[in-house]
Amino acid sequence: MTKPERWKAAVEDAMPAVLARLKDYVSRPSVSAQKKGIGEAARFAAALIAKAGGRAKILKEPGANPLVYGFFPAGTKGNPAKTLLFYNHYDVQPPEPLAEWDTFPFSAEVRDGRLFGRGTADNKADFVARLQAVQIVKDSEGGLPCHIKFLVEGEEEIGSPNLERYLKKYADLFRADGCIWEFGGKNEKGQLEIACGVKGIAYFELTCRTADADIHSSAGAIIDNAAWRLVRALASMKNAEHEILVEGFSDGIREPAPEEREAAKKLPFDEKVLRDVYGLKRPLITGKKGTDPREAMVFHPTMTICGIWSGYTGEGAKTVLPKEAKAKIDCRLVPEQDPVHVFACIRKHLAAKGFADIQVEWLNGQRAHRSDLKDPFIRHVIRSAAEAYGREAAVWPNAGGTGPMHLFGRYLHVPIASVGVGWYGSRAHAPNENIRISDLQEGILFLVHLLSGLSRLWPPENS
Repeated sequence: MTKPERWKAAVEDAMPAVLARLKDYVSRPSVSAQKKGIGEAARFAAALIAKAGGRAKILKEPGANPLVYGFFPAGTKGNPAKTLLFYNHYDVQPPEPLAEWDTFPFSAEVRDGRLFGRGTADNKADFVARLQAVQIVKDSEGGLPCHIKFLVEGEEEIGSPNLERYLKKYADLFRADGCIWEFGGKNEKGQLEIACGVKGIAYFELTCRTADADIHSSAGAIIDNAAWRLVRALASMKNAEHEILVEGFSDGIREPAPEEREAAKKLPFDEKVLRDVYGLKRPLITGKKGTDPREAMVFHPTMTICGIWSGYTGEGAKTVLPKEAKAKIDCRLVPEQDPVHVFACIRKHLAAKGFADIQVEWLNGQRAHRSDLKDPFIRHVIRSAAEAYGREAAVWPNAGGTGPMHLFGRYLHVPIASVGVGWYGSRAHAPNENIRISDLQEGILFLVHLLSGLSRLWPPENS
């Protein structure tokens, strides 16, 4: 039996135990936004590391959720001078709205070849898959090709507000030569997607308050309406052509490198699949602007109303002039945009447009990050995916979402690639989040290929 055949057999044999561990993990709520199950999830993640044969330690900083450290030493034929770091998180998004789930969000139910539950795709399945791949390579002849570390945080879904504290204090503990990030999966063409960066974010809340109490709506003849005033303020920041009108918003944006533009052009895009998955009712905004959707997703910043509310929103009618109106806004940022500067520009813009009375509250922010597509470690990840899946991967210079990747670049100076076991229908952050079990199995086998191949990228110094 060849080595690839042994790997495949090992993954197949492990799948019942892998699925059982994952179901157990998913069934444990760990919602950071609601402070539910955090300590238990951290302990469970540490126990999974130990069960795979690694050393686990739970780190704790005052006022922060615990962070889990895992370590697996290089094998007898490995290079102890090199280290691969896996970044994961044990916290998940809130499951609401519960009525839109087909099953209870934490029941971890298997049906139609998929595992459903909050946290399956984001990010518990990836953590379990990585541990299994490490265990398979560790138990093979010669063992692991380098040291393996895990960083598993508990605040990713609320913006990682304390991760920088951990990285500052424990930078030496997490030092590495390459990093595999927390998310990924297959696109609508069946290709594995590899993201070599993420967008940044500036997230804030607007509050327009025009009275101390709600008022009978007949007073709308003489009293300003908080909801209408907030709507006008929002409209001043972005026009009907979806152009962001805030002066200074785009300051410092770095032009993409030629290889980044080339990678974006190769990304698949199927509008019909996108429409079918989400039931879209409106034309894509890129169609009206004549913009390539792939370029927009990778290289363009955004401004999105994530939520807006005011007055009476219950069943039936209530004639009321609301005392206040609120909106939550996120701006997805590209490399060299500073979220603090963007926030300041928005406050200045509102004041200049006559909306100085509207309160702007900072919620969180992170910078964008892109790794060099020419870096040898990045090339190794891309090459390993092609070998394992039998076709080229779709390489994103950066994903459209956000994570604390820039902190790893700043404190650990490490090239980063993000891969995972999800798929385009995983519905991360949405009801009925899921993974396909076949993708989980293939993903473990890919990770075994990737890990084993590090012996070529980072050969032992005495070889």
